[in-house]
Amino acid sequence: MSWKTGDFGLNPEHPPMVKMLAALPILGMPLQVPALENREFKHEAFLGGKDFLFKNDTDKMLFRARMAAASLTLLLGLLVFLAGQEMFGTASGFVALVLLVFDPNQLAHGAFVTTDTGLACFLFAAVYAFYRFGKQPTFWRLLVTGLAAGLALSAKHTGVLIFPTLLVLAACEWLLGRKVDPSEAAPGRLSVGQYVGALAVITAVSLTVLWGFYGFRYAARPAGLQLNPTAAEYIGQMSRPREAKLLASVARFHLLPESYIYGLADVRLMDDFYSSFLLGKTYPHGVWFYFPVAIIIKSTLAFLVLFGIAIWAIATRKLARWREILFLTVPPALYLAVAMSSHMNIGVRHVLPIYAFLGVLIGGVAVALVNRQRRWMYVIGVLILFQMVTSLRAFPTYIPYVNEAWGGPKNAWWLLSDSNSDWAQQLKATKQYLDARGVKDCWFVYFGAGVIDTDYYGVPCKLLPTPDAQWIGEKFYDTPAVIDGMVLISAANLSGFEFGPGELNPYEQFKTIKPTAVIQNGIYVFEGHFEIPAAAAIGHRHKAQDLLEEGKLEAALIEAQRAVEFAPNAVATNVMLGDVLAALHRKDEARAAYEQALKSAQTIHPEFQVGRIPGIQKKLEEMGS
Repeated sequence: MSWKTGDFGLNPEHPPMVKMLAALPILGMPLQVPALENREFKHEAFLGGKDFLFKNDTDKMLFRARMAAASLTLLLGLLVFLAGQEMFGTASGFVALVLLVFDPNQLAHGAFVTTDTGLACFLFAAVYAFYRFGKQPTFWRLLVTGLAAGLALSAKHTGVLIFPTLLVLAACEWLLGRKVDPSEAAPGRLSVGQYVGALAVITAVSLTVLWGFYGFRYAARPAGLQLNPTAAEYIGQMSRPREAKLLASVARFHLLPESYIYGLADVRLMDDFYSSFLLGKTYPHGVWFYFPVAIIIKSTLAFLVLFGIAIWAIATRKLARWREILFLTVPPALYLAVAMSSHMNIGVRHVLPIYAFLGVLIGGVAVALVNRQRRWMYVIGVLILFQMVTSLRAFPTYIPYVNEAWGGPKNAWWLLSDSNSDWAQQLKATKQYLDARGVKDCWFVYFGAGVIDTDYYGVPCKLLPTPDAQWIGEKFYDTPAVIDGMVLISAANLSGFEFGPGELNPYEQFKTIKPTAVIQNGIYVFEGHFEIPAAAAIGHRHKAQDLLEEGKLEAALIEAQRAVEFAPNAVATNVMLGDVLAALHRKDEARAAYEQALKSAQTIHPEFQVGRIPGIQKKLEEMGS
């Protein structure tokens, strides 16, 4: 739609560059495009996207789109090799390239139609181009830097970090460049004014590139279509007044495309929303130590040891190339610092850009050490071989990769969650597992429920409630309170991070049960007798809600009461009962239901339910009027 109709409002939460690249190979296919329904923008994108994929040739579309996206991984590999070669020599370039090629995290996300590899590629490209400009300041090298910076902006919203990154690099280079031996040719010899001018040109070129991806048009959508909610309404929902005021001003003066501004607001709103899961514990918000721990868990042991050696080599001046060290440490350090301040802790993929920089640095250190003492060749060689072996052992399931010190991929679900362990990628393997055993009757707690059509893959299981599926509008009327048979649970759902801890999670019991089998370290298979009344309560609540909207109040009351029977302390079930009783004008009973809901919200893991309290209090006030 971005290519054919100029509609950049269907999925404004991300810039369009990677999506447009991925769409190129499918533009010529005969496709059924779903009609727009003016739903809230995320529901429109998710549900329309589901129809778009599964009412066309899904496998062909995914293959073509992913191969196009994978071109950015290939480009990143080329840039890493060239940077390593130019900075430290050809051998260093090969070491850096091997580390990238056999990095499980890069392999996991390098062919997905997501923004992570695109940002990693062009953030590295922009810094490398600026490094080359500093060596030989020419107009063309400056232009290439601006182009790469613009592509970073157009790949992902965190691409804006390229500006402070280049600013810090320029400042450090100017300060440290004054101490360089005058006989050395060049780096750091630009004046402050020249650096300011260069950064101004880079900014102008990069913003031009960004605007170009939006067709040099401010409006997110073509004539006749509007964002839902509008940009002003969405920005108004932000919890940080200063940031909301800043984005509103940027929008008022059309300084950036409307869709891009909308996405920036979405990043900040989602930052408030996400819970996080780390080392078996669910947190209501992000924690500062999430990414350092995730990196230690998800990086190969070889990479971690090599990085430790690199730090030692720099500290002991066995690698004393200050300019190269500067350009390879400042960007990942700044990026990691910003990530640690974020509350969106859902995957090491969010810090994927740091690996390219550190890989080149390790390559430089490796060659410097070998040049000093030949025995280092054996140490480095063994570690690189270990990197290759551990990566090959993880094939083909790279998403749940966990290094050997943490027990390997089988432990991914209780160490980390979301895209660290399970991104709903195992349906074909699940189908094979079930077919091999002749299973036709099963239940599935599936991370992709609601937005991925399990029927397309021939998975016969009936779906059980998940938070994402409920958000997308799926109904679970027929959820049983007791299951005798097979239950499959995605790793991300097994962790329970979206529902919350303890009794907030209707599938909490499965954490302590040994599974019958594990499919691709992401789908856990359980067989036996299982009581899941809290999940059944969700189904009755859904039915009560629909009956209430249809005006069938007595039938709605029966369903709401059933929901409370199954989950007497659940906030949502008591609120639902209160709503039905209020509609029946039974105020005293409705008030009692709301009071129970408020009590539960304030006493049962209240840090995960604080957002529910104002709504319940408002309902109680209405009951008193």
